[in-house]
Amino acid sequence: MAASGEFKNKSELRVFESTDELATDLAEYISQLSENSVKESGCFTIALSGGSLISFMGKLCEAPYSKTVDWTKWYVFWADERAVAKNHVDSNYKLTKDAFLSKVSILSSHVFSINDHVTVEDAAGEYEFAIRQLVKIRTVGVSERNDCPRFDLILLGIGPDGHVASLFPHHPALELKEEWVTYITDSPKPPPERITFTLPVINSASNIAIVATGEEKAMAANLAIAGTNENSDSSSLPARMVQPTDGKLVWFLDSAAASALEVSNGGSKDAM
Repeated sequence: MAASGEFKNKSELRVFESTDELATDLAEYISQLSENSVKESGCFTIALSGGSLISFMGKLCEAPYSKTVDWTKWYVFWADERAVAKNHVDSNYKLTKDAFLSKVSILSSHVFSINDHVTVEDAAGEYEFAIRQLVKIRTVGVSERNDCPRFDLILLGIGPDGHVASLFPHHPALELKEEWVTYITDSPKPPPERITFTLPVINSASNIAIVATGEEKAMAANLAIAGTNENSDSSSLPARMVQPTDGKLVWFLDSAAASALEVSNGGSKDAM
């Protein structure tokens, strides 16, 4: 690991020389959170996004994690999903199943995918209802601050435009306060119809990890990590709006994604 350190309140930055080093540390991070959560509550609730970050979870399918992680206690959700069939190439569920779920012993009844046989609006409503039922029985924790679900870990990527989950720059979905899950029909990236967790749900998680690799993510990562001032428009960079209310945020960056970093406290990533 090239560098690590805390850069903002309840936030941590980890920079790695290679994506393989990043994947190794990410697996250890997730494994430790899983162990701690199972000890504390009897289960581990994790919400995933799609994209390249799923490939970085591959280390969890290998020794020692394949044998030491208590997979039967995992409950898997998606922080966002594309409104396509589960066997469609654009499906986050398919991506996760092929690269991860099919290789570990997570119970199928603990995997919560969206209904791909209804409209995207109905799919979002059904997904929120399912999560609300799990909050009622305390499978999913609840935030004491706002009654939002409190996932043990929400794992996110970041786009070159700074979007996270399916929350895109300047989109009205960024302003939602009451909804847990919403839908969009105008994604600037195909496919256009998606469901996504809202910011209050993301920010209520006990732990949030944002993974960024590649030089094309460098500027967005720098702007998100460096923070903002009172005169800037946070909605122009949704990743900057990921600010845990009572949890911890960890950034996992390879050296290319960290190449533009200017840490807001005046230090550099190499000095950490």
